[in-house]
Amino acid sequence: MSAKPGRLLPLLTTHRTGRSPVTCEYRCGNQCSHPAPNTSDNEYFGDVVRGVMSRRGALRAGGVMAATAAGFAALSGTAAAEVPALAANPGRGNGHGRPGGRPVPGTDFDPVAPNTRDAVTVPDGYEQQVVIRWGDPVVPGAPAFDVNDQTAAAQAKQFGYNNDFVGLIPQDGSGKRNFLVVNHEYTTETEMFPEGTYDEENPTEEQVRIAWAAHGLSVVQADRTRDGGLEVKPSRYNRRITIDTEFEVRGPAAGSDLLKTSADPTGTVVRGTQNNCAGGVTPWGTVLSGEENVHQYFAGAEKVDDPVTAERLQRYGFPEGASTRKWERFDKRWDLGQEPNEANRFGWVVEVDPNDPNAKPIKHTALGRFKHEAANVKIARDGRVVVYSGDDERFDYIYKFVSKGRYKPGRSAHARRHNMALLDEGTLYVATFTGNSPEEEIDGSGTLPSDGEFDGTGEWIALASGNESLVEGFTAEEVYVFTRLAADKVGATKMDRPEDIEPNPVTGRIYAALTNNSDRGAAGKADADEPNPRDGNKNGHVLEWDEDGTETKFRWRLLLVCGDPEAADTYFGGFDKSQVSPISCPDNLAFDGYGNLWVSTDGNELGSNDGLFSVPVTGPNRGQVKQFLTVPVGAETCGPVVRDDIVLVAVQHPGEGGEPGSNWPDGGHARPAIVAVRKSDGGRIGV
Repeated sequence: MSAKPGRLLPLLTTHRTGRSPVTCEYRCGNQCSHPAPNTSDNEYFGDVVRGVMSRRGALRAGGVMAATAAGFAALSGTAAAEVPALAANPGRGNGHGRPGGRPVPGTDFDPVAPNTRDAVTVPDGYEQQVVIRWGDPVVPGAPAFDVNDQTAAAQAKQFGYNNDFVGLIPQDGSGKRNFLVVNHEYTTETEMFPEGTYDEENPTEEQVRIAWAAHGLSVVQADRTRDGGLEVKPSRYNRRITIDTEFEVRGPAAGSDLLKTSADPTGTVVRGTQNNCAGGVTPWGTVLSGEENVHQYFAGAEKVDDPVTAERLQRYGFPEGASTRKWERFDKRWDLGQEPNEANRFGWVVEVDPNDPNAKPIKHTALGRFKHEAANVKIARDGRVVVYSGDDERFDYIYKFVSKGRYKPGRSAHARRHNMALLDEGTLYVATFTGNSPEEEIDGSGTLPSDGEFDGTGEWIALASGNESLVEGFTAEEVYVFTRLAADKVGATKMDRPEDIEPNPVTGRIYAALTNNSDRGAAGKADADEPNPRDGNKNGHVLEWDEDGTETKFRWRLLLVCGDPEAADTYFGGFDKSQVSPISCPDNLAFDGYGNLWVSTDGNELGSNDGLFSVPVTGPNRGQVKQFLTVPVGAETCGPVVRDDIVLVAVQHPGEGGEPGSNWPDGGHARPAIVAVRKSDGGRIGV
């Protein structure tokens, strides 16, 4: 796509060099150029308790702790126990590979060199295919894509824009028939429409409706081909979910007055989903999708007179004045002055069942409301379902939900009905992290402390359980709808943009991508701490911790402190930094069948395109980052899915706002798309 001369780019006070100004404007409403909405001066919960103990004695402190974090002992059998031991750093990297020099299975490929090509670049011996792209048919009657004659009716039947999460879910035991479920995070109208046809100040109603139809999710049947590829097929399961699709509200906040609007006086039915970022596949075969930067779609926060409502809107970053896309001109629900509660109906985890194309998607209030990057499930030893999610904002928090009920194995109709109700009731927690190094050793430079690792202990603080609030001054409904404010109150640890959080299916450890935070250590902002050890953190890091899922105490360490391996402030699990690929801004995570971590990046600050990287997390090669692919110029690497013989990534916003832009994948107008990569000889990935 060629550049569009004369376009007025958004005025920024600060701008990440790894992204174009257009991406910043349309993806997240320039969140990095505005003050972070978390202005709380919350003390870390553990520090509060220690202070009470020193002043009043352990006995009285026990009472204060019980009152402040009510329900700890009742909610977890390990709540009052000692912090579980974190296994010794498993085979800290020595830079010499495994005995005999053999690469770790799953990572045996020649790394792709950093580059700025307008192409998907894969290792020697691998090949790629575009599986589905923006505008391709999804449901029957979808017309052929024509960028010069696009309509809302056509887009509602076609693959949506700016694909992010990718889920590949087997339909049967053969592995040949699959559901491919894809999120469509946001629209960039200045890129979607032909040059000169879109006026940012005066979009047409049809253009707005096209954008509404380009959001949401696509569900398609995708079958394996004889040569090992993936082919989208016509199917009764194929489905588009858009901003006009009805969602059922479930959980403890369903029907709350905080969710009622003039169009939905019951507070139980929401029209649409938007800004769906990453997600996860549940053990019962559904998809969880996180609604993230929903604030940018609304207008008119300054017209809200009630000070409590205004404070809540501010904490969630809702803007004053007109929105970038001007949707409020065509539907009053995007105007906060007219429908302030509509804002509360977005920012949830949604669940979609690809097995039933007629099933109404669900918004789960028990998982809390914030900028959900994703939601991923772990089954605890006692059978309860644990869902992890990060709030993708500077200085915001990491959360988990633990179900009241227990998972039933199997795919029977009874088991599916039971399991699909597990997210309706449970306990919502927020995390605190404490380092174990002397304060003077964490100076913001990224220098490793004397013990050789950034590590420490953590606690999960219960916010609400079922219909009971565990936060003083909040009702249960307020905890679920205004989760950020409840987490502020209990002193959660401010993190550097927590994004995807994934449990390792082999080791059981949990991993979180912390993408970046250029404001860390700035005047008036939170200083570096051991879980976020660098001031002006532009390259991000990856956090690792041990827990069964139902525990309230854990130990953690940083696996990666990302950036240029030649820089002193980077760390690669102890592995020899001369033998790793540079990596910047970790975003989405996945695991292969060997338990290796795979990391996709968003906004590479090192001057090359974003990519996908493999990382062993155990053994002598722990921390050996190897780049598996790069995406085209201006694009972000999303997804990913890593199977034994195929890798899927979503190429999002190729060429967006760039000079000269992108013509990927077909030449002409750039189109976001899903790419499959496999070995040319049909063998296993990385073997």
